[in-house]
Amino acid sequence: MNIIPSSRNFFYFLFLIFAFASCSTQKKIAKSAKEDVLSSPALQTSHVGISIYEPATNKYWYDYQGDHYFVPASNTKIPTCYAAMKYLGDSLVGIKYEYFDDTTITLYPTGDPTFLHADYKNQPVLDFLKKEHKSFFLANANWQEEPLGSGWSWNDYNSDYMAERSAFPILGNLIKFKLKSSHYQLLETNRRVIKLDWEITPSYFKRFASDFFILPIEVATIHEMRDSMTEKTALQKFYIRREVGTNNLNFLYGISKFVSDEIPFFTNNDSVAVSILKSDYSINIQAGARIKHYNPPGSAFVLHSQPTDSLLRPMMHRSDNFFAEQSLLMVSNERLGYMNDAKIIDTLLKTDFKDLPQKPRWVDGSGLSRYNLFSPRDFVAIFNKMKNDFGMDRIKLIFPTGGEGTISSYYKTESGYIFAKTGTLSGVVAFSGFLYTKKNKLLIFSTLVNNHQASATDVRRAIEKLLQEIRNNY
Repeated sequence: MNIIPSSRNFFYFLFLIFAFASCSTQKKIAKSAKEDVLSSPALQTSHVGISIYEPATNKYWYDYQGDHYFVPASNTKIPTCYAAMKYLGDSLVGIKYEYFDDTTITLYPTGDPTFLHADYKNQPVLDFLKKEHKSFFLANANWQEEPLGSGWSWNDYNSDYMAERSAFPILGNLIKFKLKSSHYQLLETNRRVIKLDWEITPSYFKRFASDFFILPIEVATIHEMRDSMTEKTALQKFYIRREVGTNNLNFLYGISKFVSDEIPFFTNNDSVAVSILKSDYSINIQAGARIKHYNPPGSAFVLHSQPTDSLLRPMMHRSDNFFAEQSLLMVSNERLGYMNDAKIIDTLLKTDFKDLPQKPRWVDGSGLSRYNLFSPRDFVAIFNKMKNDFGMDRIKLIFPTGGEGTISSYYKTESGYIFAKTGTLSGVVAFSGFLYTKKNKLLIFSTLVNNHQASATDVRRAIEKLLQEIRNNY
């Protein structure tokens, strides 16, 4: 006798098959995660969170401490990127302005970091300033922030990755140095001095830089005693440090080789940007006094500068902290009418990110701060929202794939199949993004590692091995 199963039994049978397959997948990934990551010598004593999610089924393939909080480092740029994609439009607002009278134009800065940045040859704002033969008045009362972010390491202020934030950034808020030539002179005191020929950009900062450097006594003595110690070897331990809170530049001996360098300048509430425009570009501009209320008129003109994604792509590819910080401030200016991290973050957490699995502690745009705390599930949720709101085509243009940007040495065989953001601080390695498996299943993953004592490379290789196994097997 033939027994024909009822439709109810048939669907129950299918359910059991899918449930078994799902359970099997979770067990296999859990085994790989244990072998490749959790038991790795580089991570055994660290804190690890791993979440792997399939949007099509709304299922987690694997979730290890996905609801725990971690310092995310530059993965903080992920919510910043989402906010910029949503609120900065197709093109960045470079400046807002109005004609005050026949001779003066009032400028309202927007925080655009592309102004005179070396990455952007086309400069509409500069063209406008040169074309208008008038005086300019910079009204920057919309700046309600500090130059350095909450929780930033103060003694990194001299490093190019920690440029000051400002309402009217210029040239990336960096001074660029290049040593063209140098030669020794012997002083009457039998001490040696190195005469320097600098190329400094912008040239405004030449007034803060000396054209000679007196070697310390012990170094000068060594040079007199050793004929083999040449001018070239002396310059191998030569570096520049800016004094805190000023633009005074000190030339010091004893750290590392100097060929060319970039250091952040002291913005001083945009007065330095104004001075650079006067000195280097002959723009007749004055810095506006801070006023209590800032509200540019609705009749103010808007001048766009660059395509928004031309800012977001380098922000994510090279993990540009300055671009990330200014992007979040630009979002604040668009949504709130002023630039303030705490206020715009609070607004975003109550609106766009109100449904995140764990409420983050989010304090800056770049992830330089160790005050930031996110869970792996938070990043999965943000990426899922990003995919649904903007589509994978746009995401693929913004985020690096294997062999590009900060993952240029990783996932080279996975190029075009992984799109993700790294994050690195001392003791912190983060990596979150999208992965297409060989069966063309789209996964969202987030891996956060805190308090490791290994090299960041060892940690990244362990994560890479796990993700490659998932791609190849599913």
